[in-house]
Amino acid sequence: MHRLKAASPTLSQRQEIVLEQIVRRPSSAQKEVQRARIVLLAAKGAGNGEIGKSVKVSRRIVRKWRQRWLKMEQRLASAEQDCDSDKVLTQLIRESLADDARSGRPADITPEQICQVIAIACENPEECGRPISHWTHRELADEVIKRRIVDQISHRSVGRFLKEADIKPYLSRYWLHAKYDDPEVFKGQVTTICDTYAVAVQSQEEGTHTISTDEMTGIQALERLHPTLPPKQGEIERREFEYIRHGTQTLIASFEVATGRVVGPTIGDTRTEQDFVEHIGQLVSTDPGAGWIFVMDQLNTHKSESLVRWVAQECKINEDLGKKGKCGILKSMESRADFLQCPSHRIRFVYTPKHASWLNQVEIWFGILMRKLLKRFSFISTAHLKERIHAFIDYFNATMAKPFKWTYSGRSLVA
Repeated sequence: MHRLKAASPTLSQRQEIVLEQIVRRPSSAQKEVQRARIVLLAAKGAGNGEIGKSVKVSRRIVRKWRQRWLKMEQRLASAEQDCDSDKVLTQLIRESLADDARSGRPADITPEQICQVIAIACENPEECGRPISHWTHRELADEVIKRRIVDQISHRSVGRFLKEADIKPYLSRYWLHAKYDDPEVFKGQVTTICDTYAVAVQSQEEGTHTISTDEMTGIQALERLHPTLPPKQGEIERREFEYIRHGTQTLIASFEVATGRVVGPTIGDTRTEQDFVEHIGQLVSTDPGAGWIFVMDQLNTHKSESLVRWVAQECKINEDLGKKGKCGILKSMESRADFLQCPSHRIRFVYTPKHASWLNQVEIWFGILMRKLLKRFSFISTAHLKERIHAFIDYFNATMAKPFKWTYSGRSLVA
């Protein structure tokens, strides 16, 4: 008697890619990998016995997951047609490979009690008489029982409830609660910067460059003690943990808002008042007759006596500048900033509010530099670091440079 050949699943290209990713991913559960391999082999026409030998499971298991997939085919096809997101398709495929939900014993903990568990996780442990900085699952379980919310609960159940609610009391990160003396002044500064970005292309066409400038200090030249091992199938790249320090460099970078290019970078050992003035001067010399608007933060070197004197010279301003700390324009940082921000100057500066570096577009580019180069490269000296940063800037300008889509206007999003 001849056995009837089992029906073979039909896989779309996207479904096949997702299943192969599950098989190759080191974090995939063993059962999930087995089931994905069963479906892939079945789609190629392999029989249950052949698949069982290859995956090292029984024919009954192969038959079960072949049939499960066949039942899901229509739902998967509909989902793939309705949604372009691979994330949604991947989630549905992983559900298809998951164990059936077990009836088990009914839950002893009610939804109301779960809400109380989550509420305690959001409390300060010190206010509960516990001299600790944050909750663990075990301590939360103990607190829930202590308050007689439930008679018994395991730390695993607490962990499951918190995961479903996306509450992670064991994690934290720093943040800064910025305080503004005058909210209206802050709002005006933000609006000015956003308006400057909004007309940057038009200003460029009319002969005025809009530049976002800042320093990236303490860039370390770290050399890995041993070579990095490249990625291969089933394994990610592996970097040596130990490294040798070769010193640091400071990058003064200027991002041209209208073109998205990094222009006139300065890399050196220091970021002094004179270093900054030389950077601005070098940049302006590339188009000496044009207008220049520089967006930057309120670092003291950005409001220095040297910068005021240089701007006065370049803009042919002959008035008495006064004396630093005594009188006139040079008297204080505030008076120098007022002069440098003057809209009538061919070269002028726009300052971001304190604690608002996110308004400076060059900060976005610094993130690109960190991810693309600095985070994983091995530098044998500060000279090598400097060379690679210059090479990356040339590469960025040639292949990636484009204006950032700045959608924030500085105005309230609600009436």
